[in-house]
Amino acid sequence: MNASAGRKSKASRWKLQPVLALKPLDAAEADGNLKDLAQTASEAGLDRVAALLAGGGAEKDFLAAVFDLSSFLHDAARRRPEFLDVLFDSTVEQRLEEILKAVAATPQRESATENTMMKELRLLKAEAHFLIALDDLAGTATAEMSVRRLSALAEACIKAAVEFLLLDAHAQGKLKLPDTANPSAGSGWILLGMGKLGAHELNFSSDIDLIVFFEPEASAVLDPYEATDMYARLTRRLARILQDRTEHGYVFRTDLRLRPDPGSTPLAIPVQAALNYYESRGQNWERAAMIKARPVAGDIAAGEAFLKELLPYVWRKYMDYAAIADVHSIKRQIHAHKGHGEVAVKGHNVKLGRGGIREIEFFVQTQQLIAGGRFPELRGRETVAMLGRLAALGWIGEEARDALARQYWFLRRVEHAVQMVADEQTHTLPEDDAGIERIAHMLGFDNAEMFSAAFRTSLLEVEGHYAALFETAPELSSGIGNLVFTGETDDPDTLKTLQGLGFERPSDICRVIRGWHFGRYRATQSAEARERLTELTPALLQAFGATRRADEAIIRFDAFLSGLPAGIQLFSLLQSNPALLKLLATIMGAAPRLSAVITRRPHVFDGLLDPALLSELPDRAYLAGRLAAFLENSKLYEEILDRLRIFAAEQKFLIGVRLLAGAIDAARAGKAFSDLADLTVGAALDAVLTEFAERHGRIKGGRVAILGMGKLGSRELTAGSDIDLILLYDHDADAEESDGEKALAPSQYYIRMTQRLIAAVSAPTAEGVLYELDLRLRPSGNKGPVATHFEAFRKYQREDAWTWEHMALTRARTVAGDKDLRDIVEAEVAEIIALPRNAVKLAKEAHDMRALIDAEKPPRDAWDIKLMRGGLIDLEFIAQVAVLGDGLEAGPRSTSTADVLARLKPDFADAGIRQALQDAYALYSALTQMMRLCLTGAFEREDLPPGLADLLLAATDLPDFGVLEAHVQETAKDVRKTFDTLLRPKRR
Repeated sequence: MNASAGRKSKASRWKLQPVLALKPLDAAEADGNLKDLAQTASEAGLDRVAALLAGGGAEKDFLAAVFDLSSFLHDAARRRPEFLDVLFDSTVEQRLEEILKAVAATPQRESATENTMMKELRLLKAEAHFLIALDDLAGTATAEMSVRRLSALAEACIKAAVEFLLLDAHAQGKLKLPDTANPSAGSGWILLGMGKLGAHELNFSSDIDLIVFFEPEASAVLDPYEATDMYARLTRRLARILQDRTEHGYVFRTDLRLRPDPGSTPLAIPVQAALNYYESRGQNWERAAMIKARPVAGDIAAGEAFLKELLPYVWRKYMDYAAIADVHSIKRQIHAHKGHGEVAVKGHNVKLGRGGIREIEFFVQTQQLIAGGRFPELRGRETVAMLGRLAALGWIGEEARDALARQYWFLRRVEHAVQMVADEQTHTLPEDDAGIERIAHMLGFDNAEMFSAAFRTSLLEVEGHYAALFETAPELSSGIGNLVFTGETDDPDTLKTLQGLGFERPSDICRVIRGWHFGRYRATQSAEARERLTELTPALLQAFGATRRADEAIIRFDAFLSGLPAGIQLFSLLQSNPALLKLLATIMGAAPRLSAVITRRPHVFDGLLDPALLSELPDRAYLAGRLAAFLENSKLYEEILDRLRIFAAEQKFLIGVRLLAGAIDAARAGKAFSDLADLTVGAALDAVLTEFAERHGRIKGGRVAILGMGKLGSRELTAGSDIDLILLYDHDADAEESDGEKALAPSQYYIRMTQRLIAAVSAPTAEGVLYELDLRLRPSGNKGPVATHFEAFRKYQREDAWTWEHMALTRARTVAGDKDLRDIVEAEVAEIIALPRNAVKLAKEAHDMRALIDAEKPPRDAWDIKLMRGGLIDLEFIAQVAVLGDGLEAGPRSTSTADVLARLKPDFADAGIRQALQDAYALYSALTQMMRLCLTGAFEREDLPPGLADLLLAATDLPDFGVLEAHVQETAKDVRKTFDTLLRPKRR
């Protein structure tokens, strides 16, 4: 009998008394959940818990709501109902103190092994996590209490694992600890907690960021020359103890990428080497990161000494112009969208989105870096405490302090609620009404509307203060210098000003701007337009200068101006809307593909004027409504095809802008690009069928379905994707020819009709190309007819198709055509995929195919995300083999690679591998979407627009391009290792 069960007969009141009256989404289901839990508790001998769940009162109502709203908490209570029982004898605070003591005791037990440590830490963390969440949702713990508790828990687990590893190294003769009762003291092993861990601000499902150093001359070190390898091995074991997923879950995901030059340095770095790096090559983002650095485990005294050595690097007494400018570019990707449209609630990223947590943190950190060198009291780690210090010293007003502090804790509560639903490391609000309603209820709001209003108010308040920070940024607070563009000769002071703003060829820029003022373009011919442009020029130059590829950005803007029919409206709009100007500068400086679109088709810029642009999700219904309105009254065949091209170009651009601005993420962009292709190709098919029938009539019982393959099928298209299709047709068995003026036999009819469709979609017109089509995935490839009878397709797939063709079929879905035929095709594809297969043979053939691709089509470089070893193809092959080889958990069929990787069976890939594959796919998708959006050609690392580098960092939430490169390389290495493990040919 466990301890909890031994207390079952005691009569005592449950010690968690909720303050918030939460409401379930589904009262009947909530009641059923409690009955099941009461039964489970009763069977475990936990009579007090059973009575609590079966009785009445506020506690029962609270638990009913919690377990309905959070699948994570419901599952935890179902597995471990004793978590609830302990609260009859202890408050949450008392039990958490007991758990921290138990964590601290684990490494000193004689029976301690790596496996027992992993198990005990996971079980103790699971209970603490449950209790912290329960107290938070009850309203009895503030968000500030929750983040401190989570941070204390993480710190205790790190310390315990570190002490175990040090004792183990001592026992093996690798170290000689001065005091085994206090293993960390004098060990020379320094573990700095970074970010939210360092600031005692961890979120509910947070990673922990660590940087690990060591002191080779520490008294515990036996051989300084072996120290690097030894401490690196210890650090690797530490990460495994903390983050590997076992049947008991994981402790904390651990991120070691913030160390100096992570692509080429060991996991643990000698102190002197680290100091040399920071003093000679350290970046401003690393200075910002060090604000929150705190020794959390290991040799605390050595850690404090290291940070003391770094003080002059982090806190400079004097900041020159360039340093201040760099500080303000550390997180340039977080745009201050002041006044630009309504803020979306659905799908909003609470951390990185407009008005989010990161803006408050950066607001504080920027001021700290600028002033902390002269004011030591501004060197604290905690965000809200530093807001108070900044106000006390007059750096910000009391109103800004109070507003940002209030909204910081509100947004942290929202972030916790989002993560508590399923214990997922996400910061993004749900995209559906039910999901928003769930979050509203978890936070104690009566409904989604009340929560949405409060959330928008919070974001806009943060956004206003954040934007004001940049309006008063030191380098912009006074005049920027001479800007004289009259006459034929360059003004020397103007050239200096342009150089200071970031332009490398100031004389060329003067010539371009003089051209504007001379009215050489239609947009600048009127005196009023030139006057508005003159007023706008300083802001324009500052915005383009901030792109770090300023000259190119201005040249692209010049090309854009040259095609505009008029300019007054645009110049007035940009002058009154700094966020729109910043967005335009980003497009011109970082996204050659988008800037080419806007230059060729200036009218697409009109879409940016829509105030709802960044708040409306471009889902299928939204795009379908826009398309129907755009095609209204278009009757002529050629007119329809041209209007489809115009519509697709505009919507691709606007989807891209949303991605660029952070209003949608890579996954949502992929779905939007795919929905757009579905709708426009479907409309082209309808137009072709109608036009073709006018001359050739129709086939008796004839019908057509288009099967989308590849990224279109998996709804993962990018801005520059071709689309892969198979056109299938069917007709009555007795149909001999069409009934039109020029009759055709069925096969000839559909082949000619498909050729017409290819031309309708791919042939260039004055409005460009709709999509490049690829029909090579049809039966018999390029040698076969372009249209395939459904029965021929069915027979081929069942009798003659190669394994790779069935793998490709796992991503197939119908995207257009006759509904009945589409249903038949979908059912047939599902049956083919479900056919029994030899799993060993399947894995071997997939592995051999990947090896063939490696040999015949090697990756261009380390940034060829698709083809590189451990890249997208490896992940897609793993997903496809899992689908064909019965490697998925039960559920509806999905063609999405991301969905498939999330549903891998434990016997195909354990939870840790499954999560790692999902993380890798999310990383690759974020990078691919942004690169394909911005670039028209290959990714050239040496000629990368710095603005694009910032966007890639924003998409991946990493602080530096070197860190990103190292992360991509590490991820690829891990994916290839997993690929080989899962698909390597096995001997029978």
